[in-house]
Amino acid sequence: MAINIEQVVGQFKIEGTYSEAKIFGDGLINTTYKVKTSENDQPNYLLQIINHHIFKNVPELTKNIQRVTDHLRLKLENIEGSDLKRQVLTPIDTFDGNGFFKDEDGNYWRMFLFIENARSYNQLSNANQAYVGGKAFGQFQSRLADLPGGPLYPVLPDFHNTEMRILNFQERVKQDPVGRLKEVKEEVDFLMQRSEEYKKIVQMGREGLIQERIVHQDTKFNNVLLDEKDDILCVIDLDTVMPGYVCYDIGDAIRNGANTGLEDDRNLDNVSMNIDLFEGFIKGFLEETKEVLTPAEIDTLAFGAKLLTYEQAVRFLDDYIDGDNYYKVIAPDHNLVRTRAQIKLLQSMEEQYEKMESLVQKYSS
Repeated sequence: MAINIEQVVGQFKIEGTYSEAKIFGDGLINTTYKVKTSENDQPNYLLQIINHHIFKNVPELTKNIQRVTDHLRLKLENIEGSDLKRQVLTPIDTFDGNGFFKDEDGNYWRMFLFIENARSYNQLSNANQAYVGGKAFGQFQSRLADLPGGPLYPVLPDFHNTEMRILNFQERVKQDPVGRLKEVKEEVDFLMQRSEEYKKIVQMGREGLIQERIVHQDTKFNNVLLDEKDDILCVIDLDTVMPGYVCYDIGDAIRNGANTGLEDDRNLDNVSMNIDLFEGFIKGFLEETKEVLTPAEIDTLAFGAKLLTYEQAVRFLDDYIDGDNYYKVIAPDHNLVRTRAQIKLLQSMEEQYEKMESLVQKYSS
């Protein structure tokens, strides 16, 4: 059935008159449209189809985002010169008060105010950009540290439960469902030799040594909106914001942003961790969070970069051994190529780990 965008827009409490909608951005999870209004003095909007195959509990997801954005807006109201329409996402409510609309085909829709004159970058290219990214996610973390009302709903349970990922991987290796194990014994050995080390964060949380916080969990640089001068506006893509450990956000940012190669680089000579980008990110992040985080949490930050890289290597190799049932692949060995690139990145981090830890201490003191 053809989508009638104007009819969908009519379910939301927008200001102005619907004019047109065009596909916007290149998001991998949700389909997004920019909705324009006819009047020059009325705002434009972002309309999204929520991927409810991934985010199965849309009402709870919607409540999470509403709670987070309401609290961030409250914080901004106390900061002189804040622009509440640009420095935090503004969800648009539906006429039925649910905050989302389910159409006849079972698609779930939501809407936000469009943030004008904003831009983002897909990749970190210098230490100053890394600093800005770290500062943005640090602000996000510190401003949500006192969110009232209990924990957010875990929209993706065990998203970064590395202990569970390792157990699943061990089981897959035993089963060898499509006979690929013989090709990857070296990679399996590398990951299994380190398995106990990378269960550490989940175990520390279970023992109460570190606390769960509100964590973004998708800290790519393109999830930071900047203004015309490349100053921070706000953090976007809040679907994965839920309880977790703060080192996850450092890890995801560095794994994605400080790699000198590609995630699926066939030439492993290209792959390493850029220590200058790590330093820039850590400096910005800790400027905003060092008064909020505990010493035990700060001690996990450098480890977070290794943790998320290790976890992703495990997930890629698990999928390869399983016959490529989770990640999209463009070649029969694509998941293996990804695994090897993550292992190379992890080795680079291991070589620089002492320096990484010293930078964390430098900027947290």
